[in-house]
Amino acid sequence: MGSYVLALDQGTTSSRSILFDRQGHIKAVAQQEFTQHFPQDGWVEHDALEIWQSQQSTMSQVLKKANVEPSDVASIGITNQRETIVLWDKASGQPVTPAIVWQDRRSAALCEELKARGHEPLFAERTGLRLDPYFSGTKIKWLLDRHPQLRDRAFKGELAAGTIDSWLVYCLTNGVHITDVSNASRTLLFNIHTAQWDKDLLSLLDVPPALLPAVVPSSQPTATAPMAVIDGVRIPINGIAGDQQAALFGQQCFKPGMAKNTYGTGCFLLMNTGDKPYASQTGLLTTVAWQTQSLSYALEGSVFSGGSVVQWLRDGLQIIDKASAVEALASSVSDSEGVTLVPAFTGLGAPYWDPYARAQLSGLTRNTGRGHLARAALESIAFQSAEVLKLMERDTQVTLSELRVDGGACANNLLMQIQADLLGVPVVRPAVIESTAFGAAALAGLGAQFWNSSAELSSCVSIERVFEPQQNDDWRERQWDRWHDAIRRCVLK
Repeated sequence: MGSYVLALDQGTTSSRSILFDRQGHIKAVAQQEFTQHFPQDGWVEHDALEIWQSQQSTMSQVLKKANVEPSDVASIGITNQRETIVLWDKASGQPVTPAIVWQDRRSAALCEELKARGHEPLFAERTGLRLDPYFSGTKIKWLLDRHPQLRDRAFKGELAAGTIDSWLVYCLTNGVHITDVSNASRTLLFNIHTAQWDKDLLSLLDVPPALLPAVVPSSQPTATAPMAVIDGVRIPINGIAGDQQAALFGQQCFKPGMAKNTYGTGCFLLMNTGDKPYASQTGLLTTVAWQTQSLSYALEGSVFSGGSVVQWLRDGLQIIDKASAVEALASSVSDSEGVTLVPAFTGLGAPYWDPYARAQLSGLTRNTGRGHLARAALESIAFQSAEVLKLMERDTQVTLSELRVDGGACANNLLMQIQADLLGVPVVRPAVIESTAFGAAALAGLGAQFWNSSAELSSCVSIERVFEPQQNDDWRERQWDRWHDAIRRCVLK
């Protein structure tokens, strides 16, 4: 057996490849950004071929950096931006439309129509999701409605649709069309109780079953795993999981009640709820966490604008030259002096689910400077995340003792301290913050018997720093009053 597991971490703005050894240490990393397309207000697209080419490039780069041959790789794990949808020709393997990204809001009117017809309770009960353009199903329907010739071809079985994991597997294997349960559960088409595509929901959205991939466990033994071919070497793809579920697994949140937050382009907070789906009463989502021997479920809250807020400071306002500069700028002031940013650039996610809300900056005075804007931006990330966690506690009646964190922005010490202060619980940052990629590697490694148990995986994870709360309840109450006032001003009725 090879000495490494290769994790393919295909994100919203870049593709990465990471090699992990048996101790869970990173041997090498390669990353490549790709183009973001914004053809209209609220529309976000990717070129699926560019995604595949960028992922191919990072695979070659990481093996070269590590001086590792493909034969040294025991297994491949894939994790991906989840709700982004690709539609391609089965025969040629060529995409027939641009990929519609999870951030895209073009199917908002379709979602409203389905709600008006009284269908949201059925979707919620079967899928655990809301009728929101965030999810893949209405994106597929929009494409087939807009391009009738594609609908005809879809019903003839000539086309394939899938989330990015499906697209990568198809490209890596020259034609295998599968997805795992965690990604399937993000489509509005998958029944999380039966673990199958739901015929009633497919009918409601007029999506032909022949268009969709076969659904497989998140961790598969080599005997049933699809085989990638890299430089003529066959390597099993033993692990597949959507990025947030992979991060939950990578953070070792194996027990019900454990939670993590991933700070990426958006922020995604998941709580493990065990072997039964937990219906939220507060606007959160119920989702499949993963399937190893059995299905595990999670409660999730999605924040659409997380790290993208910092990108806006850099690219839109141009008050910082690079994203990492935001911490020093925000630390130049002791607080935001009442300046509050609600970053609803692409609508609001949980618990508001308002695709029409737009960003708002309030509380400005003549004294407001760049530092206050930077601090308000970091606070907005922490506010949105903390609000979701509080709702999870209300749903489950479980008070969390800590929050585990990962993702690029969790390297920002000020943001993590603000998060701990708002929550009133410790924020725990691992030594290796690549939890998403490690989760994919862990699922793959378990399937390939590279690692033999979750206990062995846990020995690979160590804590780098714990951020303890430094503020009291009175302070927190004042901050929440300010945030909710800003939300009320932002949400359009």
